[in-house]
Amino acid sequence: MLELLGLFAVALGAASLLPMASEPLLVGLLLLGGQPVWLLVAVASLGNTLGSVINWALGLQLLRWQDRRWFPVKPSALERASGWYRRWGYWSLLLSWAPVIGDPLTLAAGVMREPFWRFLLLVAVAKTGRYVVLALVTLGLT
Repeated sequence: MLELLGLFAVALGAASLLPMASEPLLVGLLLLGGQPVWLLVAVASLGNTLGSVINWALGLQLLRWQDRRWFPVKPSALERASGWYRRWGYWSLLLSWAPVIGDPLTLAAGVMREPFWRFLLLVAVAKTGRYVVLALVTLGLT
């Protein structure tokens, strides 16, 4: 049970803007074989999706503080991310699984006021799809 909790926590943290990765832990747990594959994929997907929901919620509130001196995002960077999101729209959330660009996309979706139901659906599909593919490759089922 502790390994599932650890996987959930790492997957949640990996979806934040912190430099973390959940894939090595998932691969290790898959290779150990102590838990059902479906359960490991479900826990990682749930944690990673929830982390993206937190980013979305932060994005909803982000502009409230943009005039503060301590605000961590430069106006030019915020405008660039928002412009990219406006150009590609909500379909860009299917790239929320991708390293480097995925987490800022989920934050931008909140800034752009993407409806929660559509955000959750697209991000859950993307994140779960990534973990399913990783599990299949790890276990040699592809």
